[in-house]
Amino acid sequence: MTKVRNDVTYSMDGSVAVITINRPESANALSRSVREGLFAAWERFESSDEARVAILTGAGQRAFCAGADLHEMAEESAGEPPEDFVPVLGENVLVSKPTIAAVNGAAYAGGFLQVQMCDLAIASRTARFGISEAKWGRGSPWVLPLFKMIPTRTIMELLLTAQPIDAQRAREVGFVNHVVEPSELMNSALAMARTIAENAPLSLSAAKEMAKVARMEPDVEHARRRTKIIYESVYRSEDAQIGPRAFREGTKPMWTAASKSLFTET
Repeated sequence: MTKVRNDVTYSMDGSVAVITINRPESANALSRSVREGLFAAWERFESSDEARVAILTGAGQRAFCAGADLHEMAEESAGEPPEDFVPVLGENVLVSKPTIAAVNGAAYAGGFLQVQMCDLAIASRTARFGISEAKWGRGSPWVLPLFKMIPTRTIMELLLTAQPIDAQRAREVGFVNHVVEPSELMNSALAMARTIAENAPLSLSAAKEMAKVARMEPDVEHARRRTKIIYESVYRSEDAQIGPRAFREGTKPMWTAASKSLFTET
């Protein structure tokens, strides 16, 4: 089993994995140990047959993740970060199962990216979202996929002012699914995760792949063909028969396939 460092904790709540950045005294900044811990945690989640959905959050109420550890970067005279500087789901880390960001405070720079890469996001009413790189002379090429997620004017405001927006505005522009009271954040995230975990793993995995195609494939016909191929694995699966049979019999479906098998079959 992959070892996860103390700066990132990994726990299970039924079929839901909870991954927590655990440096509240440093606003959960992405130090080297946190980055390594996140890589290990995502690897553990993907390889687990028990875990169906993952929630990513930060310890404490101050910050979800304030981005890179600037003290560490200053000491190391950091230049352009390497491709594997931080785990980015769908880019340098394969995660075939659904992910939810539970945002409990500031999500700035690399912390914003950690929310952006998840499939869904639930935010505390006190959460803040910012792309602060321009404030410190750093770059943000990772923002590119955001142009398929929220309005361009909103992105440019975030980039050029380096000032955060609040949770309600993030909800209004479609970056966040739900805004809840701070005391209800994890309960809400767990409730959503449990609902998702009841569904067929291959169907969930296919939905993730279709969303990726929609974001990355400019040719509509090519995207349609790729999506059809993705869903062929779903239709060919035993679970495609189990679901309708369970509906007919009034029972709960007992899924047999793991989501990662979609990636090995296509």
